[in-house]
Amino acid sequence: MKAYKHFTPEERECLCLLLREGKSKAAIAEHLNKDRSSIYREIKRNSTTRHGYLPLSATSKYNQRRKRCRPKKRYEVDDALINYTKSCLDKYWSPEIIAVKWKQSHPNDKLSYCTIYRALERRLLKGYSGFTHLRRRNKQKYVRKDSATIKPDNTIHMRPQIANDRARIGDWEGDTVRGGRGKGQVITMADRKSRYYMAILTPDNKAATVEKTLASMMGSVPVESLTFDNGPEFARHRSIATSLNTTIYFTDPSSPWQRGTNENLNDVFRFFYPKGCDFTTVTQDELNVVLELINTRPRKCLGWKTPKEVFFSELLHLG
Repeated sequence: MKAYKHFTPEERECLCLLLREGKSKAAIAEHLNKDRSSIYREIKRNSTTRHGYLPLSATSKYNQRRKRCRPKKRYEVDDALINYTKSCLDKYWSPEIIAVKWKQSHPNDKLSYCTIYRALERRLLKGYSGFTHLRRRNKQKYVRKDSATIKPDNTIHMRPQIANDRARIGDWEGDTVRGGRGKGQVITMADRKSRYYMAILTPDNKAATVEKTLASMMGSVPVESLTFDNGPEFARHRSIATSLNTTIYFTDPSSPWQRGTNENLNDVFRFFYPKGCDFTTVTQDELNVVLELINTRPRKCLGWKTPKEVFFSELLHLG
């Protein structure tokens, strides 16, 4: 039996000419070096009722069938994968996290994060999309406006190497996340080693309010150092450092990347509370639900452990 090969446009031209000459199907098959059944199928599938077999219409019909003839995609048939992906997207995990965690529990089953992105793009997961469930929906470029600065005692260039190397927990980066005008704000802190994220509501950004809030917020966790930007809300940094028995370092003006851990997690936080939101309508309990989602999100930089796992395992080790 001859190996099956698809008809080429040239072979269809030749087939049409031989049919017009009145050649038999067997003769045509021998001339084209194909099986006789292939000739019969080609004529039956691609002939028109009105004009019979024509090369151009035959090629057009062939191309249309090829487009329809494709295997089902995984996210059309694999219910287990679909349900798992949806449950992870409900926790706002990225496709990369989902793919890694799937392969850990299914070591013999390959899954690429690109497959998940394509499934979302093609709307194969009903009720889920990149806009509603992925972090970087319509992300805007970060712009820091000019603001008043304070005169720091310690700059980030003086921060000890152990903090720069993320070798211990307790080295925190902090900032404020503001709502709309007059709609409250949140003070956020991120541990450099574990990426553990903390946030607490505060009614305004007055230096006295921030000082009081930080004292209550950080009183129950190890605080080896704090790193802030030069915002005026941190003007009472000396009192804060004294009350927490720590050292505060300040980044260079207009250099948010020097607090990259906090900036990154603030960006995640903004997924749940976009710019202009009203924090005066948010309770701390509601905020804690979001913090739990962020702190139980596996991180690639932590070997796919969660910030919560790393932070509290380090606390147990210290204790």
